[in-house]
Amino acid sequence: MPKNPRNPKVDAVLAKEDTWQKEFSKLRDIVLGFPLTEELKWGCACYTLNGSNVVLIHGFKEYCALLFTKGALLKDPEGLLIQQTKNVQAARQLRFSSLKEIVQRQSAIKACLAEAIAVEKAGIKVEYKQTEDFEVVPEFQARLRSTPSLKAAFEALTPGRQRGYLLHFAAAKQSKTREARIEKSVPAIYAGKGLNDV
Repeated sequence: MPKNPRNPKVDAVLAKEDTWQKEFSKLRDIVLGFPLTEELKWGCACYTLNGSNVVLIHGFKEYCALLFTKGALLKDPEGLLIQQTKNVQAARQLRFSSLKEIVQRQSAIKACLAEAIAVEKAGIKVEYKQTEDFEVVPEFQARLRSTPSLKAAFEALTPGRQRGYLLHFAAAKQSKTREARIEKSVPAIYAGKGLNDV
């Protein structure tokens, strides 16, 4: 199978990579064996099919990974795909800590790539949890009940902004911390802003 063209922007980024250069290079060679377009997005090598993101290569301190944007839809018979955090709904990672590991798992990598492409070609979508499916911590429930104007302002936010706040509040283990987060967020909610818009 002929390899797809390399994107010079990705060449430039990978040339500066310190920790995972050999691993990134090997992963890139494998991915370019598939009918995907190489792009640079979020500072990472990203591979698309007809403009839709399929997989990207990224690195962390302790591992590098292939991130399949619709990984939750892949069969994964060997149980290799990892959900990065409990709040990630669609994406899944194949993680590696060495070049040797990538070489040993080439067949699994190729199987995941082939399936990810098939999922994208079929137009299958991930069913995301709706905003109402997210936990509303008791402290925020009480605040919304006691302050109708805050409830109206919160409901006027986009679903993504609502989910951002709900996840932020629920991530705090202590009630006192949740209350502090809610208090700090109230002005932004009234202003129609999301958690990261401030």
